[in-house]
Amino acid sequence: MPKRTDLNKIVIIGSGPIVIGQAAEFDYAGSQACLSLKEEGYDTVLINSNPATIMTDDEIADKVYLEPLTLDSVTAILKKEKPDAILPTLGGQTGLNLAVELAKKGILADLGIELLGTNLHTINQAEDREAFKDLMKDLNQPIPPSKTVYDLKTGLDFAHEIGYPVIIRPAYTLGGTGGGFAHNDTEMETVLNRGLTMSPETECLVEKSIAGYKEIEFEVMRDHKGSSIIVAGMENFDPVGVHTGDSIVFTPTQTLTDKEYQRLRDASLTIVNALKIEGGCNVQLAQDPYSEHYYVIEVNPRVSRSSALASKATGYPIAKIAAKIAVGLNLDEIINPITQTTYAMFEPALDYVVAKIPRFAFDKFYHADRKLGTQMKATGEVMAIGSNIEESLLKAVQSLELDSQMQTTLLPDDAKNKSLDDLLETIKTPTDIRLFELFAAICKGATIEQLHDSTKIDEFFLSKLINIINMQKELMTGMLTSSLVLKAQKLGFDDDMIKAVTNVTDDELTKLHSMTDQHLVYKMVDTCAAEFESFTPYFYSTIGNENESKPLGNSVIVLGAGPIRIGQGVEFDYTTVHSVKALQAAGYNAIIINNNPETVSTDFSISDKLYFEPLTIDSVMNIVNLEKPIGVIVQFGGQTAINLTQQLTDRGVKILGTNMAGIEQTENRHDFEDLLIDQNIAHPAGDTATDIPGAHEIATKLGYPVLVRPSFVLGGKGMAIVHDQDELNDYLVPALKHSHGEPILIDKYIKGTECEVDILSDGKQVFIPGIMEHLEGAGVHSGDSIAMYPPQTLTTSQKAEIVQIATKIGKSVHCIGMMNIQFIVADQVYVIEVNPRASRTVPFMSKITHMHLAQLATQLIIGKSLDEIDLQPGMYPEPDSVYVKAPVFSFAKLPGAPTALSPEMKSTGEDLGHGKTLAEALHKAFFDSYHFDSDQVGPILVTPHDAKNTELMAALDAGGYPHQVYQMGQKWPENLAFVLATEDESSLAKQLTTRALSHEVTLFTASDTVAALVKNAQSASAKQ
Repeated sequence: MPKRTDLNKIVIIGSGPIVIGQAAEFDYAGSQACLSLKEEGYDTVLINSNPATIMTDDEIADKVYLEPLTLDSVTAILKKEKPDAILPTLGGQTGLNLAVELAKKGILADLGIELLGTNLHTINQAEDREAFKDLMKDLNQPIPPSKTVYDLKTGLDFAHEIGYPVIIRPAYTLGGTGGGFAHNDTEMETVLNRGLTMSPETECLVEKSIAGYKEIEFEVMRDHKGSSIIVAGMENFDPVGVHTGDSIVFTPTQTLTDKEYQRLRDASLTIVNALKIEGGCNVQLAQDPYSEHYYVIEVNPRVSRSSALASKATGYPIAKIAAKIAVGLNLDEIINPITQTTYAMFEPALDYVVAKIPRFAFDKFYHADRKLGTQMKATGEVMAIGSNIEESLLKAVQSLELDSQMQTTLLPDDAKNKSLDDLLETIKTPTDIRLFELFAAICKGATIEQLHDSTKIDEFFLSKLINIINMQKELMTGMLTSSLVLKAQKLGFDDDMIKAVTNVTDDELTKLHSMTDQHLVYKMVDTCAAEFESFTPYFYSTIGNENESKPLGNSVIVLGAGPIRIGQGVEFDYTTVHSVKALQAAGYNAIIINNNPETVSTDFSISDKLYFEPLTIDSVMNIVNLEKPIGVIVQFGGQTAINLTQQLTDRGVKILGTNMAGIEQTENRHDFEDLLIDQNIAHPAGDTATDIPGAHEIATKLGYPVLVRPSFVLGGKGMAIVHDQDELNDYLVPALKHSHGEPILIDKYIKGTECEVDILSDGKQVFIPGIMEHLEGAGVHSGDSIAMYPPQTLTTSQKAEIVQIATKIGKSVHCIGMMNIQFIVADQVYVIEVNPRASRTVPFMSKITHMHLAQLATQLIIGKSLDEIDLQPGMYPEPDSVYVKAPVFSFAKLPGAPTALSPEMKSTGEDLGHGKTLAEALHKAFFDSYHFDSDQVGPILVTPHDAKNTELMAALDAGGYPHQVYQMGQKWPENLAFVLATEDESSLAKQLTTRALSHEVTLFTASDTVAALVKNAQSASAKQ
């Protein structure tokens, strides 16, 4: 049917701050949906609290509400906006749960608002485990024996009835939170208690474990009249038992027979049609590797994490088309944006293989539990496209930005010291580095049968890993010829991987490449396996004869930021996209290189050309040599892009914006110190060390406490405050390991108020959008602090000094574009760090000053002056209202990870709160960041360490938060307001934080946060 004309205004609910299990893929989905609906002429209103996203830009929806995603907040907006309909299926589990709540409370009915896409009955049928089980029974679709339980005894009784192992799945949680396997009564009690606590409905499904089955996912599109297609079939490398977000995934499916594939495909379409889903939907199934038997695992009646992967893997824009279906259009009425000739009813066909590898935060959190299970732990993912499995897998490995030695040799650090028996035992447990441990076991002579017995991974996949190691051995032992190098390239080996196992030089390798009859070429992603002519500017590299990518001319390359990880999040995707917009507006062809399937920047419609490739020097230079751009912009790709700058400069590539000399001046410790001394700018005393004795000498001279950190890092990795030589020794080992040969920075720790600025400069003048003051004191990473704008405690003279210093630094390093400068205000204003690039605060400041800062910076990068873009040197006038950016943590997903705030960044996302006062702004921000309502008072639990802060304890008691000191194993109190634990070393503190997270009680881990909470609560009540 044609699109609906009875609708005018549609509200889209976003997914809120980024957490593990719900990340940037929903920024991509929400942005696509808003633009798709606007394209059809509808008035769009977006509600989301995440300032870091493209979705919350003023040009994506007609009206954007950066407000908490709570029932009260959304209800107030709906009453004000009076929309005709609400679209909740593109905002992850958050958006879906909120829509269900609005419907159940009768708010949608009272306001006459229609639920678009998938109706409430369907959502309940797919999401409620019991209702889903009944439907599967009606459809004759097999599901594992299961029972919905609401208490521990019923769960234990059922486990005894069907036999262990069992899997526990809590209802209505994201990322599988709270779930897990149980092999006996003890494990059952632990996991089921946790799951019941975390489920909003106190409901869990206990089911027979099918760990070891092949896990298959289908992305399905269905329209109003019942037409449905499979967009992509995806197969997990890991068998059932590892959350699909934590598994390596291939598309198309690889190991299914045609009969198995058709059976699972038919089952998926049958289920989606029975549910009457309208839009995008994800069906997960398990195939018994030893028989024709299969099970249905679950259905997500919304756009999911896998939808973003399927969209990028096939080029089929699921969220964009799902939004059009929601307003009445059918698949045979929607043009496929890639071919521009076929309709969306056409199932994509692939003539390549796609691999996805998840990215974890264990390189930051060494002590966290690395074991993978049904609860998701990955912070992001990379995707790669190749002509075969080996090529796509190795290109994905190259994209991970992990330990460079492991990425080039494929072997973990400790593999040499392990016997084959040790490795075969190790690989029984899925972890983030199991792929590399498998490679190590193969190197030690493991057979395919031994590997399969230990892991239950399909022998087909294991044979591909053996092919890769055999190729590596051939390179190590054979004579290096052009044909051997070509053979390695066809399996995905890049130059760094070849050099890691041979003695070949760059020049020799270049010569060998030139001698072959096939070379590195670029192929187009076209959804139809080249069956129809396509117009997509979307390319991947492989080995062949025909290059489908023709140089654009008049182009600029913008380097993306790679996978999302703690310290380098969606904010950098935001700046990348805005840089592209500014380049296009200035008449340039903008080219993006990136490898993250979750993001807006890797939507082929954003740039003039997209290369889905690893962000390595080899990969980038291959594209540079083909495109011959005017220059490359590195400022918006986080530390990933900055770390490539020297190698690009060495190869004669023009860096647009601040040049390598300016970057080196800010990143090299001695150059930076010379700059500050030359400009008479105060900075903490410090020095650099490259070994442990040198570090001891510097720390003794400075006097403890000292701040230790590697240079050229992001997100405070390997950064710590140490108080004595023993602590210094503990920290130096990881700090030196992660320094990649760069020196370790050791500074005198100064206690004070931390603040930061993002500057815009044309190399001669400096513009400062505003000063952000951190609520938590110095020593807490800026990404984990609550940032307040305008500053709340700085004096006029302190602000003037910050502006003066920032201007001096910008001019001295000849900054062109953007730069971030961090300060501590104590007895004087000290500069502690300069980042020669866009920082994570750019989206926040852009949203609240209503200036597209990354676009303005790009205009400066391509040669305009501040005057030409209507910016006056100095600081932008401060607003009357207050804005705060609050961190969001995913501690519940990473058992064993440190929780106390420190110089090492821990947050996965952020939200925004604003109001007339700081108290009002914090109140709003706390909802989606700490999941705390600051209007509510009640008892709190604190550690003995925190109880020693008698002044804070007295303020808490007086403010309506009577404190109780936690004791090991004590009975858990009811109606707790929050838990305070600012240390995470003692076993008591670890137990307290674990229990708080399990009970979903707000956890504060910095005393300054709680002090501000009490102070603002008191000032608010005094005004009342």
